[in-house]
Amino acid sequence: MGQDQTKQQIDKGLHLYQSNQTEKALRVWMRVLEKSADPAGRFRVLGCLITAHAEMGRYKDMLKFAVVQIDTARELEDPDFLTESYLNLARSNEKLCEFQKTISYCKTCLNMQGTTVSLQLNGQVSLSMGNAYLGLSIFQKALECFEKALRYAHNNDDKMLECRVCCSLGNFYTQIKDYEKALFFPCKAAELVNDYGTGWSLKYRAMSQYHMAVAYRKLGRLADAMDCCEESMKIALQHGDRPLQALCLLCFADIHRSRRDVQTAFPRYDSSMSIMTEIGNRLGLIQVLLGVTKCWMIQKELDKALESIEKAQELAEGLGNKLGLLKLHCLCERIYRTKEQQRELRNHVVKFHECVEEMELYCGMCGESIGEKNNQLQALPCSHFFHLKCLQTNGTRGCPNCRRLSVKPGYV
Repeated sequence: MGQDQTKQQIDKGLHLYQSNQTEKALRVWMRVLEKSADPAGRFRVLGCLITAHAEMGRYKDMLKFAVVQIDTARELEDPDFLTESYLNLARSNEKLCEFQKTISYCKTCLNMQGTTVSLQLNGQVSLSMGNAYLGLSIFQKALECFEKALRYAHNNDDKMLECRVCCSLGNFYTQIKDYEKALFFPCKAAELVNDYGTGWSLKYRAMSQYHMAVAYRKLGRLADAMDCCEESMKIALQHGDRPLQALCLLCFADIHRSRRDVQTAFPRYDSSMSIMTEIGNRLGLIQVLLGVTKCWMIQKELDKALESIEKAQELAEGLGNKLGLLKLHCLCERIYRTKEQQRELRNHVVKFHECVEEMELYCGMCGESIGEKNNQLQALPCSHFFHLKCLQTNGTRGCPNCRRLSVKPGYV
């Protein structure tokens, strides 16, 4: 298969894919991969296969094609192709929750001396790295990467990238419980879709609606949360987007749990867990198990709650997800206080505070914890964040956290 025929077949596959005929598109692209003698065409078709498998939640296949694409890029001896293939490798590992590998591959991308195309990819690299740091609960570095990605998006006038970064920032602020910002950023993403997204994939609308739903639920606006989640789920079902379906089912379950309708929540958690397991989203599984634990606690089934915690703890430790561990220690503390088991209670209180210290989840001005309840936060240029009211009250002539870190241990 020559260069022109390869291009025609790739475009044919894209047309089928955009018409929701995914399996037919995959067959066309696989034929190109088997028969084409054009390395640049093979590189492009591998990119199509990587994107398609990512959206279907077939992350192991996504990784397999990303590895083949690296070999093709080396054959082409072009730094732009190599940067793009390493980015796809980073994304594949991000989806499989291999966050340390994601960071490593992202750093490889950023260290490559490519041309303009490589520089345009740096925003996507920073976004992927930010998502990985967030998965590891390294909040300052995550925020640093997201802000860098946002600068790249603005400099290149890349509205799609800006939309994706806004969704990640919504997730970031949800985790540290500044729910005003957690809602602001996905609403901004939804505005970008409305203003610029005529030719975009519907996944951008679905993604912004899902993150809005999560923020609305946290704010107690359950009807709004349900409306946004239903719109997101409708698009996810139309496009066979399994990862988003799993997240929407989790959000539906959380909404029902917030209404204390445990019997409706449980089957949705089960459905979400089934898809999360199938696609390999271990970070999502931790969230599902946290929700299930809280349902058992509502029903005062404390031993069943502890069983769910044990499974979630194993996953969180395996991923290095410190925030997940903190939440689990917090739930154990409540359970063992109810059971009046003092030794276990003390153990989890100590571990909870260790997690807070490790993640620096406290305000460097007032010393109170961050992420315990809904609070307005403000980040300084160094990406350390504080209570907004503390910054307004005390002002700052530099970051107290950075000053503390720069003091040599012998002088503390």
